[in-house]
Amino acid sequence: MAASIAGRAPLHLAAMSRTRKYPLFRSTRSIVLVGMMGAGKTTVGRRLAPLLDLPFFDADAEIEKAAGMSVSDLFQLHGEESFRDGEVKVIKRLLEGPSHVLATGGGAVIRPETRKLIEENAVSIWIKADIDTVLRRASRRGARPLLKTDDPRRTIERLLEERNNLYAKADIHVESQPGPHANTVSLIVEKLEGVSGLLLPPEDPIR
Repeated sequence: MAASIAGRAPLHLAAMSRTRKYPLFRSTRSIVLVGMMGAGKTTVGRRLAPLLDLPFFDADAEIEKAAGMSVSDLFQLHGEESFRDGEVKVIKRLLEGPSHVLATGGGAVIRPETRKLIEENAVSIWIKADIDTVLRRASRRGARPLLKTDDPRRTIERLLEERNNLYAKADIHVESQPGPHANTVSLIVEKLEGVSGLLLPPEDPIR
């Protein structure tokens, strides 16, 4: 597998520099990225979407637009349950619309309604990352409400214990690759090429 990835990545990575004008494929379905905070879902999603000739959405950003306040403020003022209620509504609206790439928040999968929406309307990808990577990346953003604890590492360990079996329900699993996020994007493209009927040549119409 390592040899295969190493052999194919340069083709994908070379194409990424010209994705705005020349997508690699056209995806027939939405692609939803799941995984822990700090796994790189938003950054990867932004780079993946133009390769598949799809728009990109970040669920947390869409929730903030709808609510008129930040995720951190939503947690503080209304609590997690209220936030999850809004999250389901936003994800439902997006997934019932035209195909796109969607980066979800780390806790989106805890709601059965959200998991069902993803299962019925998209191909899901779990971006896996180890605790050290998650902690390093997530700590760069001070607004992570679930990490406002005395022991962020223990919090991440607990969340992974609670959520990993839910993330594992995703259709595709990929490890967050070291180095630039483009390495993870390249691996995802390779995995998506193996899904029958999902990717078409850019010039072919989607039926």
